[in-house]
Amino acid sequence: MSNVSGNLIALYTIVRREIVRIMRIWTQTLIPPAITMTLYFVIFGKLIGSRIGNIQGEFTYMQYIVPGLVMMSIITNSYGNISSSFFGAKFQRSVEEMLVSPMSNWVILLGYVTGAVTRGIVVGLLVLLIALFFTNLHVVHPLVTILSVLFGATIFSLAGFVNAVYAKKFDDIALVPTFVLTPLTYLGGVFYSVNMLSEPWQAISRVNPILYMVNAFRFGVLGISDVQIGVAFGVMLIFVIGLSALALNLLKRGVGLRS
Repeated sequence: MSNVSGNLIALYTIVRREIVRIMRIWTQTLIPPAITMTLYFVIFGKLIGSRIGNIQGEFTYMQYIVPGLVMMSIITNSYGNISSSFFGAKFQRSVEEMLVSPMSNWVILLGYVTGAVTRGIVVGLLVLLIALFFTNLHVVHPLVTILSVLFGATIFSLAGFVNAVYAKKFDDIALVPTFVLTPLTYLGGVFYSVNMLSEPWQAISRVNPILYMVNAFRFGVLGISDVQIGVAFGVMLIFVIGLSALALNLLKRGVGLRS
């Protein structure tokens, strides 16, 4: 068996295991985020949105926040899936078996990232379907929408992988979502236009990568954005390349993986 075919079989095995894991515990992986986003739609979209009026002239507040909430659900679930799954494998020492096997490091990384991206996309679709019960949406730029979802999910899958590599206990997995991911999400233009902020908050928001993911997705769905789309995709591409290189380097060195 050639090395290429062996890597493909290994990749299929990891991806299949991750997807089966997601579907086996669907009451933990799919239902809770759908319920949480429904509450966001009811509270922010219906109750508060009815008092805010239209955003940027033609869109209701509900329509404006839907892309942000969908992207938020995608990135948080992509991050959470890979950080818990890979740390669990590290905790059970099954990662060591993969590292000494003939499979390449990129296969391990791509397998876990694919599983995490899959969960993020499935949750995002569920949230989008729920949103259609509250408002009407028409995707203006389908290609931009798809690419922004893939980039956003991949970036936070890679970030979750790096977190899992460095984590020494399960509590370390929860630190980043609580103290980093949540603040970045709320300052990422999910519920408002960044142009509404005064300085220095507007400048601070513009160094937040989530701002570019949310606005790229919002441009794909609604056709409006607070940032230039070329800049948004440039920022996301830089994060994908940088985090991929970091993750592969950590796997190669075996940081936090080999006892």
